[in-house]
Amino acid sequence: MGQPFSLEDDQEGVVHKMIRLCSFENLSNLEVNKIGTLAASPTRVRANDVYFRRGKVGDWKNHLTTEMVECLDRITKEKFEGTRVKL
Repeated sequence: MGQPFSLEDDQEGVVHKMIRLCSFENLSNLEVNKIGTLAASPTRVRANDVYFRRGKVGDWKNHLTTEMVECLDRITKEKFEGTRVKL
């Protein structure tokens, strides 16, 4: 969204509602994802489950290269630098 949440947003539960809305569990249960396939064209049909992972701790090893992880770590550290968030 490009904007931080306000104290009011936090107090009203907006942050938790947004987290729930964007969760893999919620997205994978949307009706559009329950039909089982996505047709990019009449000859290119893919099963929807290729777009979802379980999201378990350590699962990144099955999907990301070491270089990708290092890049994500660097970006995360840069973005949280100067905050009270501990990585």
